Amino acid sequence: MPGSARIQPANAGSARRYAVQRFGFALLVLASLLVVIPILFVIGAIVVRGLPAISLEFIFGMPSDGMKAGGIWPAIVGTLLLTAGTAIVAIPIGVGGAIYLAEYAHDTMLTRAIRLAIVNLAGIPSVVYGLFGLGLFVLFLNFGTSILAGALTLAIMTLPVIISTAEEALRAVPVEFRTVSASLGGTRWQGISNIVLPQALPGIITGVILGLLRAGGETAPILFTVAAFYLPSLPRSPLDQTMALPYHLYVISTQVPGMPEKIQYGTALVLLVLVLSLNLLASWIRNYYRRKRQW
Repeated sequence: MPGSARIQPANAGSARRYAVQRFGFALLVLASLLVVIPILFVIGAIVVRGLPAISLEFIFGMPSDGMKAGGIWPAIVGTLLLTAGTAIVAIPIGVGGAIYLAEYAHDTMLTRAIRLAIVNLAGIPSVVYGLFGLGLFVLFLNFGTSILAGALTLAIMTLPVIISTAEEALRAVPVEFRTVSASLGGTRWQGISNIVLPQALPGIITGVILGLLRAGGETAPILFTVAAFYLPSLPRSPLDQTMALPYHLYVISTQVPGMPEKIQYGTALVLLVLVLSLNLLASWIRNYYRRKRQW
């Protein structure tokens, strides 16, 4: 029949599209499993082998016997200090730069060159930032191997990520918000600070999370600028050296013969929990402000 002849090709086309969609979905599931399963296996191995080492003495004690005994408290404190110092320097500069590029800068060759430089800086290996920090902060500015030099180096490494994500978050806010603010007699800065920034805050926090998590887990920059091999005491000023968990884990895994395996995995477990805890806290803050968003 003529009617059925016209319907049959459409049904056949729908069936082919459905089959392609199912095949594509199966590939996505397979790719996800290939990524997630090894990660879960690694995390499980760290948890199982690291839990026997976890105790109050291990968390809050000072290292002893060439780091083969005692605790990792100086490394934990050093990591938190470096992350806090990085945030203090990188967040105001990064968000301020993003506001200028998104709200004030005109589309010129200079701003395009700046954006291109920011994107390229985000892909530079961390060891290059470490050598830069060694030359500028440690040697030229004479800060020495210190928390200040390490935090400034990590802040420079973090800035491209924060600026890029914050600028995109600001540009994603509908232009109507700015128009309404201007029509009510508000200045440009009043519109940015009272309307645009609160609406873009979830995306800005995402960039801050990514940047600080990278800074908290890096080894190469702190190797050149701040980390001490063995320091069984806490720093007393920003110009002191400190231990840090990423470098401490590298040292006890590769440089100390006879190191008990449970201490190695225990240190890795503490670093993993610390990073995930910061991530969960920041994600909660981001979701809180996302629920308050008005678009």
